[in-house]
Amino acid sequence: MKNRSYDVVIIGGGIMGCSTSFYLMNTDGGLKVAVIERDPTYERASTTLSLANARIQFSLRENIQISQYTFQILERFEEEMAVDEDKPSVSFHREGNLFLVGQRREAVQRALNLQRSLGCQVQWWSLEKIKQTYPLYDPKNVEGGTFGSEDGHFDAYGVLMGYKAKARSLGAEFIKDEVKAIKTAGKQVTGVELAEGEALHADVVVNCAGAWAAEMAQTAGVKLPVQPVKRQVFVLDTKVKPEGPLPLTVLPSGLYFRTDTSGLILVGKSMEDDPVGFDFSWDDKLFTSILWPELAEFVPAFDTLKLVRGWAGLYAVNTLDGNAILGEWPELKGFYLANGFSGHGLQQAPAVARFLSELILDRPLSLDLTIFKPERILENRPLSEGGLV
Repeated sequence: MKNRSYDVVIIGGGIMGCSTSFYLMNTDGGLKVAVIERDPTYERASTTLSLANARIQFSLRENIQISQYTFQILERFEEEMAVDEDKPSVSFHREGNLFLVGQRREAVQRALNLQRSLGCQVQWWSLEKIKQTYPLYDPKNVEGGTFGSEDGHFDAYGVLMGYKAKARSLGAEFIKDEVKAIKTAGKQVTGVELAEGEALHADVVVNCAGAWAAEMAQTAGVKLPVQPVKRQVFVLDTKVKPEGPLPLTVLPSGLYFRTDTSGLILVGKSMEDDPVGFDFSWDDKLFTSILWPELAEFVPAFDTLKLVRGWAGLYAVNTLDGNAILGEWPELKGFYLANGFSGHGLQQAPAVARFLSELILDRPLSLDLTIFKPERILENRPLSEGGLV
């Protein structure tokens, strides 16, 4: 099989790979960009298995700014990603995010002050305000909560396909195959080797492999603190129906739930003992034994319900600090990373992809995200609430 040469090869055709290919091609239409994706059905992609939430409520300035850009993109996405007469549908529902606060009021207040200083629409809600707005809730064990009125959820598949179609229309090539290894020569990346036997030559390779990022990087001798962690979602049909949509509501324990567009309830919880590995099995006992009692305590009307279905997906968890790893690996020229988003990748993709394209093409940075640079991995310097420590 004949080998091919590209300017940029992107490993992974999920949201990060597709958006990065779009920004590269939109900036320089003369580039030769290849996106390698082994499963174009996206059956096990974290993009399509997520709850597709977008929130402004972060405690790190750059994460807040990333979300602000995402909001801008979602508002005009359908127009800007149109290809001829075909427009993607993103169904951005701004029903809000409500984070309940237990014993961390001081830290939450600092984050709230930062968010407001950046122009974010976030409010402190008292217990009375919560009960008045959502009468089904019984928030007896919390101090109050922060409500982001512009937060919401959207159609992940619609955004993914929108970026993919637009990137393809601009000249990006999408290849169905699996990357077997990243090829290097000394301290320079030289391309990738595909499972089918072909080698693609490129001076720039971008790791957008999501939960498989560490496994992929290891083929180039790069060790990343990224683990695939199983997260499960449960779909409920409750006997008592809310009068209107419920926001994504997050309890201090990490339990979260919201209404779906169909009127059903989606619920999940990230837990310390969630399995590490490529496990997509779904366990209804987790809901009935652990999540349901906690959910019914907070929403007593949900003590009667039917578990309709559920699914499991993977978080690409950065075990160092839970934040993204972005930029060129300092010990391997041309090897760029967009990894370790720890559940935030979908909502952070637009700003991350723009940033990566500007780095690769040596353009001025629209939003400086170098705080997430990979050097901190080698130096073991995790990001804290206020920045690097």
